[in-house]
Amino acid sequence: MTERIYNFSAGPACLPLPVLEKAQSELLSFNGIGMSVMEISHRSSHFDAVIESAKDGIRELMSIPDNYQILFLQGGATLQFSMLPLNFLGEDDSADYVVTGAWGKKAVKEARREGNVNLVFNSEDGGFRSIPGNDELDFDPDARYIHYTSNETIEGVEFDRDLDGKGVPVACDMSSNILSRPFDVSKYAFIYAGAQKNIGPSGVTLVIIRDDLMDMVPDDQHTLLDYRAIAKKSSMLNTPNTWGIYLIELVCDWLRGRGGVAKVAELNREKAEVLYDAIDSSDGFYSGHAERNARSMMNVTFNLPTAELEARFAEEASTEGLDGLKGHRSVGGIRASIYNAFPKEGTIALREFMSHFMDKNG
Repeated sequence: MTERIYNFSAGPACLPLPVLEKAQSELLSFNGIGMSVMEISHRSSHFDAVIESAKDGIRELMSIPDNYQILFLQGGATLQFSMLPLNFLGEDDSADYVVTGAWGKKAVKEARREGNVNLVFNSEDGGFRSIPGNDELDFDPDARYIHYTSNETIEGVEFDRDLDGKGVPVACDMSSNILSRPFDVSKYAFIYAGAQKNIGPSGVTLVIIRDDLMDMVPDDQHTLLDYRAIAKKSSMLNTPNTWGIYLIELVCDWLRGRGGVAKVAELNREKAEVLYDAIDSSDGFYSGHAERNARSMMNVTFNLPTAELEARFAEEASTEGLDGLKGHRSVGGIRASIYNAFPKEGTIALREFMSHFMDKNG
């Protein structure tokens, strides 16, 4: 294979080609020092410059206020399902959870090991197709925090707004739409995201935490699960993923060159509209999973009339260089993940394939 295909994978997802090319050119000798980033000490001045640049890039792109810490952790976003309540939810405390998909449901399971969880909203009975309106959310003013998932990767359900905690600290899993559009970080106390969709490669988890939350961490917390301890050591309490953080630095540079998050958001909307228009104009041959006001700009999920047709669709698309379209094993269907680095040309190619496939099988 000499040409790159269109990779619709939900994650690890496609990285920007200029980032891969830059990393390739420096693979053997980073900045001309005769060693790879994967070989240099994380305590060296060379890597210190890399991690600080990556933090600065995230802070600039997301307009993060000074009273927030930016951490790079390991264990994936899934570890944060446990780490968040371990640090902020005691056994006699409660937290409010808004559940709009499979990942939010998993977060609830882990939180219940530490304290009480109040399900403020749960759309599971409706098949995880919707987001709540503001009038459907009644938060407990005494809750330790509110948790929600801004974009559910499996079901393709996305919030079109920042959730208002009405004074209660808001924690958000932004794994699959962080950096895809502007967020008002000041409305959040805690943000986390696995890197492998919009930030960089797998193996790094970004955590953005407001300073006042550090006072809530128990004094006897396990060291490597203690946000306060990790922040004091600038994310180097243990050896970090040096290669992954280096790629995050390059992705931030690439995003700046694209005009920043606001400009990228416009491009993301254009890409998603190509596919949603194809779905809506198919006379029901393709049916979108999410309700229209909850449609994700990152993960376009839809079904065909039968599971057999869905399997054929994914298989034939793959032979045309359109890979990774098979829906998550838990729900089936088709899923086209079109994160920041995914080119608009790929969505156009998929739309054309959808048209041809419908003509043959409709």
